[in-house]
Amino acid sequence: MSGPLSDITVVDLSRVLAGPYATMVLADLGARVIKVEPPGGGDDARRFGPFVGGRSVYYESLNRGKTAVTLDLKDEAHRLRFEALLDEADVLVENYRPGALERLGYGWDELSARWPGLVYAAVSGFGHRGPYAERPAYDMVVQGMGGLMSLTGVPGGPPVRVGTSVGDITAGLFAVAGILGALHDRKRTGRGQMVDISMLDCQVAILENAIARHSATGEVPGPLGARHPSITPFGAFRAADRPIVIAAGNDNLFRSLCATLGRPEWADDPRFLDNDARTRHADELEEEMETELRNEPADVWLERLEQAGVPSGPINDIADVMADPAVRARNMIVGVDLPDGTTLEIAGNPIKLSGHDDPPTRQAAPDGPGGP
Repeated sequence: MSGPLSDITVVDLSRVLAGPYATMVLADLGARVIKVEPPGGGDDARRFGPFVGGRSVYYESLNRGKTAVTLDLKDEAHRLRFEALLDEADVLVENYRPGALERLGYGWDELSARWPGLVYAAVSGFGHRGPYAERPAYDMVVQGMGGLMSLTGVPGGPPVRVGTSVGDITAGLFAVAGILGALHDRKRTGRGQMVDISMLDCQVAILENAIARHSATGEVPGPLGARHPSITPFGAFRAADRPIVIAAGNDNLFRSLCATLGRPEWADDPRFLDNDARTRHADELEEEMETELRNEPADVWLERLEQAGVPSGPINDIADVMADPAVRARNMIVGVDLPDGTTLEIAGNPIKLSGHDDPPTRQAAPDGPGGP
């Protein structure tokens, strides 16, 4: 693909999710990504189902547009081939536990000495520095340790994992930001640098204002279901047939909501007079809103709320998302033509650039680790 990174070559030593997600974004932006996989089956994700035409759709969705080679970095001939790749590379990405590349002779000190322009991005559970650096981690481990699971779910309910692997995905996205920053800095300094990404750090970074709220009040935030902790009404509310999302984020929107629900007097009710009052009386407001909302089906309310300019929407399942006309119109569902003739639909690239095309199809992931 063409793109703003079409002059950038990435050597990708990563596997499964966090690193491959980062390099997928770089590939979508035009970078040449060479995925280096170990012998004996390659990336573990190749064995994650379901499968179409014998190919893992998990692997396919994260490795589109890349090429792959098989290299054993303990084999001297393969090490020479790996080093030849680094001779032409701008970026190296890996998500092994800290120390793994050092033991192979490819730690940051060695890399920066031999390839001074190389940007080296290391994604790990807890970073390359700190008391947890040697610990292994998966997405759910850092969701728990990073506080995210303590904010997710309903009050009094069991711990709930966020429905996608945000521990890995946010780490991949922050890695992309770090890589792009380091590449930009290289234009000024002529030197690369190490980008050290900790999955735990990334979970802490996306806690929104939970840390500030605890610091200010001393209270420990907990799960609120679909409700927002600081903005009211801002959540899921039951209509006659199904719940819908309503997000009235300021007083003017709340007045419009009140008029739409046929209860304009709420806007002058001392309990609901401003956002702070509404948040303190969120349970009462939710009960009164749902009393009105249950008089009509969701589609009726969504049309009225849209006409009134009140942010709202349905709660879609994945089939609904894939059929949504806005999702389709913005090319967020793209096709991958597999070797057996099957077309697999996967998520597209949300970064739309005026200077580059956003094609409706993507190159399939590599068939299998190629020879060295």
